[in-house]
Amino acid sequence: MPAALLTVTFVAIALAAALTFVGVPYVVMSPGPATNILGEADGKPLLAVEGATTYPTSGSLDFTTVSVDGGPGVTVTVYDLARAWLSDDEEVLPVDQVFPPESSKQEVQEEGAAEMAGSQSVATATALRALGRDVDQTVVVAGVADDGPSNGILEVDDVLVSVDGDPATSADAVRTAVRRHEPGDTFPVVVRRDGAERTVTARAGESEGQTVIGVGLRLDYDLPVDVTLRTGSVGGPSAGLMFSLAIYDVLTPGELTGGESIAGTGTIEDDGTVGPIGGIRQKLVGARQAGAGYFLAPAENCAEVVGAVPDGLRVVRVATFDDGLDAVRDIAAGDVEALPGCG
Repeated sequence: MPAALLTVTFVAIALAAALTFVGVPYVVMSPGPATNILGEADGKPLLAVEGATTYPTSGSLDFTTVSVDGGPGVTVTVYDLARAWLSDDEEVLPVDQVFPPESSKQEVQEEGAAEMAGSQSVATATALRALGRDVDQTVVVAGVADDGPSNGILEVDDVLVSVDGDPATSADAVRTAVRRHEPGDTFPVVVRRDGAERTVTARAGESEGQTVIGVGLRLDYDLPVDVTLRTGSVGGPSAGLMFSLAIYDVLTPGELTGGESIAGTGTIEDDGTVGPIGGIRQKLVGARQAGAGYFLAPAENCAEVVGAVPDGLRVVRVATFDDGLDAVRDIAAGDVEALPGCG
């Protein structure tokens, strides 16, 4: 073999080997499993409710997932990208579009677990309220910006009692009270800290044209029932809608699904709004692979759904929990002609 050809061959082999191990700043998103919340795993129900009468049900209410390769602690190579680009079911995205910059694998897992726990609480509250049950809630400081106006004034886990004299009954109520002010204004905030109420003086700042106090908020619920959802290592908030429907189903007589296989996705907010999620196209594929005939999709994701629906799957557009509940009831009754789609 001529020396030049031998050199080229050696370089090609070395380059191919390098491409196998050298990571690139992208993630590959592919269809993940769909899990029936009404089903069992290892002989135990995925959904268990204590403190209320429950009823047997059937059919499937699947929460869908996305398998993500890449990101903190995971290497994606050029070969992985090439495979994904050749696939109709996978998607390649810049890593910073999916994960916060400079986040660690542990931080990503902890955030996903916290979002999952939060979505389960909101889902339980949503289902109970739909059944006419009262659910008390408190607004709690979830985080304080290091360079924000509340640093050193408000603390993580402070329970907000009132803001400028207005009761802190919801996150929206807090934001409304804050936005009455201009950046630089000060006003009293009553918090419950270490079991005692105290009044602190908050200072308003500005972010993206809005008056803020530089804190993140979460809602803590005083739930009258104990709900356990066994979701394994799955994290994030995107199963909120399907959780709320499944909880409603087991707390009401009869079979909400009518025995049908229904999948879906979407966050659930305290007011019942269904929010958009990432990876909707991969979730559609995962739902169909699991045997679902219907898929509940957040209205704000509809533009991504058009042209990506697998054969045999019907997508139903939902914007609120009530929309989702009505859709499942119509599917169970066979009254599907008027179900709203995504285009």
